[in-house]
Amino acid sequence: MKREFLKELGLADEAIEKIMAENGKDINELKTASTTAQTTIADLQKQISDRDKQLETLKKSSGDNEALQAQITELQVANKTAKAEYDAQVKKLQLDSKVETALITAKAKNTKAVRALLDESKISLDGENVLGLNEQLESLKKDAAYLFGEDKTQNPPPPADGAPPKPAEPNSLLGALQEKYKGE
Repeated sequence: MKREFLKELGLADEAIEKIMAENGKDINELKTASTTAQTTIADLQKQISDRDKQLETLKKSSGDNEALQAQITELQVANKTAKAEYDAQVKKLQLDSKVETALITAKAKNTKAVRALLDESKISLDGENVLGLNEQLESLKKDAAYLFGEDKTQNPPPPADGAPPKPAEPNSLLGALQEKYKGE
């Protein structure tokens, strides 16, 4: 969000500063969450790789011990299952992030409310593309248009004729009213 955009909306400098400060907090929180998630992903991938190497080394050094071989095979299957679950979780996180971004881009007033109306079983991720979301959003924009768009109210409201109201001249309306009610 840029200051120029807010100034074009006619907001006071004090309001712009408060908005920018709050926006900065949100952006920093999202950056922190993103960095944390990326670090976690890298650590987990390294752990899985290390486990697989250890199992291969153990399998080669175990010789003919069938029980040990069976245990290693069992561990390998468990590791593959854990990796598949991990990959599914990462894909779900990516899909959730892309859906949330699409809802914000579509100017959803309340992303949780709009998400509740989406049939997420028909939404899928194909590489970087989200399939099935745009059709549902277009349908929702027609059926529940009140959930989309920007709030049209401004705080404070824009001044009349683009300029602040002029103070009344002392002898105009006020003076006429005083003269009229002076004798009563």
